Amino acid sequence: MSPPQPHPAPIRVFVVEDDPVAADAHRMYVGRVPGFTVVGTAHSGGDAQRLLERTPADLLLLDLYLPDGHGLQLVRALRAAGHGADVIAVTSARDLAVVRDGVSLGVVQYVLKPFTFSTLRDRLLRYAQFRATAGEASGQEEVDRALAALRAPRPAAMPKGLTQATLQAVTDALRGAEDGISAAATAEEVGISRITARRYLEHLVEAGRAARTPHYGQIGRPELLYRWLSDTP
Repeated sequence: MSPPQPHPAPIRVFVVEDDPVAADAHRMYVGRVPGFTVVGTAHSGGDAQRLLERTPADLLLLDLYLPDGHGLQLVRALRAAGHGADVIAVTSARDLAVVRDGVSLGVVQYVLKPFTFSTLRDRLLRYAQFRATAGEASGQEEVDRALAALRAPRPAAMPKGLTQATLQAVTDALRGAEDGISAAATAEEVGISRITARRYLEHLVEAGRAARTPHYGQIGRPELLYRWLSDTP
C-alpha cells in the first residue's frame, strides 16, 4: 500500500482593492474556492508594497485604479524589488493598451467589474490548472495546452431568443446542483418555463459547458439531468 500523497499547499492570494466593501467581497469569493487562501489585504499601492515585503504571496488580485497610483505601477515596483507573484487584474478598465502592458508585467488574467462569484471562480481554477503544470513539455501541443488553461473558452453564439441575463441565471443554477438538475427544477429555480429552461440547458451542452444524462426514477420516460462541466480541468 503506497503512502498517502501530501495535499498541495494552497495558493496564497493577496487582495489589493481600494474599496473596503469590494475588498471584503473579493476575500470572501477567494475563500470559497478550494485550493486558495487569502493572506492579506491592502487598500492602496503603498500599503500593498509594504505588506508584501513580509507577506509571501503567489497571486495578487489587483484593482488597477488605486488612490495612490495605477495598479500596474505597483506591479512594476514589485518586479523591481524581486517579487514574482502572478497577477489577476480586477478592474473596470477596458483599454486594450493597458491590457498589453499588463501582460508584459505578469498579469495572467483580467476580470472586468462588475462580475459574479462564478466568473472569478472560473479564472482562479484556470490559474490553478496552469500553475500545476510542471516538468518538461513533450512538444508544442503540450505547451499550447498549458497556456490554454489560462484562457476562457470562446462562448458559443447565443441562439435567437435567448438572453445573457437568463443564461447566467441558468448557469448559476446548474453550477449549484452537484448531483445534476432537470429542466423542470431549473425552470422553478430561475422562474421560467420548463421548455425555455431546456433551451438554455441544451445551449450549454452544445457549447461544451454542460452534459446531459438520463435519470431513471419513477416508471415512465427517463428524465434528463444536466451537469456543469466548464470547471473540470
